[in-house]
Amino acid sequence: MDGTLVDTEPYWMRAEHELVESFGGVWTHADAMLLVGSGMLGSAAILQNRGVNLAAEAIVDLLTTRVQEQLGSAGIPWRPGAHELLTELHGAGMPMALVTMSEQRMARQIADLVGFAAFATIISGDMVQQSKPHPEAYLTAAGVLGVDPRHSVAIEDSLPGVAAAVASGAVVIAVPHMVPIEQSEHYTLVQSLTGTSLATLTEVYQTRRSSPSTRTNTHTEDATRA
Repeated sequence: MDGTLVDTEPYWMRAEHELVESFGGVWTHADAMLLVGSGMLGSAAILQNRGVNLAAEAIVDLLTTRVQEQLGSAGIPWRPGAHELLTELHGAGMPMALVTMSEQRMARQIADLVGFAAFATIISGDMVQQSKPHPEAYLTAAGVLGVDPRHSVAIEDSLPGVAAAVASGAVVIAVPHMVPIEQSEHYTLVQSLTGTSLATLTEVYQTRRSSPSTRTNTHTEDATRA
């Protein structure tokens, strides 16, 4: 969700900065990068190390509320091509799950603002025991959808998210946003969802499932951008 579908990372960074400063600490851009794609409780531990004298659960609650306030006032900052892809997939009847380490209340706020019922289920960070990069969230989503994760496509923007999706067995498309992601035989790397369609996802899936060890990511990326 964050960074893949919507560009909420600046909202999170502002909330983190405000919280650390309120305890007299200093929060840098490098600090914020440590939290991208991580589970909320793990992020809270880092904030505690920067001087935030609150319980982890309280930190998660405060940050989520602050980000939701920004979403309510500024709206959803969609990542390029994300809403268009959701619209096409929904129209084609493709079952979709939203898998995020954000809390369920925020995920539902964003899902409610999509404009249609895009997701058959939402699996959020407060619904699983293990945060990304553990695959639990993706495996749970596949179970709810009633699909084999190996016959699914996961789209992610962060290193923990990509690792979780790969570990689940899904075909993975990595769309880096805040943190660079290197080429790898384990996933397909694209620079934007702009122009990405159901046909694109089908081609990536068929290519990686038919010969994942011999077809390069560069080839698939070129096909995706075409």
